[in-house]
Amino acid sequence: MTHPHLTPYDSVLATIGWTPLIRLGRIGAGIRTPIFGKAEYANPGGSVKDRIALTIIEGAEQRGELKPGGTIVEGTSGNTGVGLAIAASLKGYRCIFTMPDKMSQEKVRLLKAYGAEVVITPTAVPPDHPDHYVVKAKQIVQQTPGAVLADQFYNQANPEAHYLTTGPEIWEQTAGKVTHFVAGAGTGGTVSGVGKYLKERNAKVRVVAGDPIGSLYTHYHRTRTMGEGHPYKVEGIGGDKIPSTIWFDQIDEFRQVPDRTSLTMARRLAREEGILVGGSAGLNVWLAIEIARELDDPAAMVVTILCDTGERYLSKVFSDEWMQENQMLEAPRVTVEQLLERRPATAPALVSVAPAAAVRQALNLMTTYGVSQIPVIENGDSVGALVEGTLMTRALSQPALLDRPVREVMEQPFPEVDAGAPADRVGSMLTRESPATLVRKDGKLIGIVSRYDLLQQLIGTR
Repeated sequence: MTHPHLTPYDSVLATIGWTPLIRLGRIGAGIRTPIFGKAEYANPGGSVKDRIALTIIEGAEQRGELKPGGTIVEGTSGNTGVGLAIAASLKGYRCIFTMPDKMSQEKVRLLKAYGAEVVITPTAVPPDHPDHYVVKAKQIVQQTPGAVLADQFYNQANPEAHYLTTGPEIWEQTAGKVTHFVAGAGTGGTVSGVGKYLKERNAKVRVVAGDPIGSLYTHYHRTRTMGEGHPYKVEGIGGDKIPSTIWFDQIDEFRQVPDRTSLTMARRLAREEGILVGGSAGLNVWLAIEIARELDDPAAMVVTILCDTGERYLSKVFSDEWMQENQMLEAPRVTVEQLLERRPATAPALVSVAPAAAVRQALNLMTTYGVSQIPVIENGDSVGALVEGTLMTRALSQPALLDRPVREVMEQPFPEVDAGAPADRVGSMLTRESPATLVRKDGKLIGIVSRYDLLQQLIGTR
């Protein structure tokens, strides 16, 4: 441990904040501008939302709104609820949370593990609908004596928490060298609070908010009018309404990122950086990489937020089945070598003849193994090709050719492809003149792929 905790803490709440700042060296390989991620998943509740949860509760206590034995209610994508539930468990409060049904089951179970009650609401409803998760939370407050609404979308304690903690931490951890800050906007608290602090320290710092396609934020930032949103898969960021916790005057630019791009980047972070985070962090990192690549300046520094732990998305982002069902992951591509392996073992992988072999021998091989084309091989390389239809036509009209060497009648060699290439690449290589493609692996010819092989793959008989 580089920085040991030298003294014990009074409670887990005291461990919130001062999360590590980690250089993303492998994911940003080849990019001259350094990229750093602030590991908010290292907070005790596993997300950046721990910061605002404690601030919101303490603010309600100080105002006298939240009294001993009271109830905390919130509409949450899960992470704010976890932060609130942790603090509530120590302070003796009851928690009721409303969540859209697109959220992972891990989040629901986690909230219940902390003793919270969870009400699931439909995702695909407008923001003013009685079943919208934020509206439902307000209804519960009205029906529950002693209840307060955490109201993270409109509670200014949200961005203030980041102005007071996250922003100063980033400034100190980078020794004031940060030039660009990137964060997805859900409530907007992180990007707004951090952005305000960094701009106060250096007015040249550029603040970029990430937004999933389907969210209204980007359109609103550009036009100050409400557009039309649609559902998206990334959890915890974007929105179908404009919260007051987004300080648009502190944000220089909004950029949108497709779901597939965000979720794929989250998976890459686990496999390339050893960092297991959710889709919102994937969006942040992808955007940070895009900006760093545009800057191409080793003196610049891009910092982004690694919002929450990926353990909450094992059944979604990190499930191949879920990703494929939701068109977020392409089906694994069959390689040319796999295509060869699927061929029935009724003939050698590569039937060939030498240039000196007789035409009669070549036709016998075609008949014996049921192939329509044969490469002519010399010293391990293809020097020509024989195609059944053309060869038979010539032999029928000139029977004497049957005893001539194939070098006298062979055509141009078939094209070649690497064994590791996608099988569909062969399709573009097959023509009337070249009805087959030779396959090389580690410098050696190992097989041949014909139109028939591709057809069998296409109709799924192999």
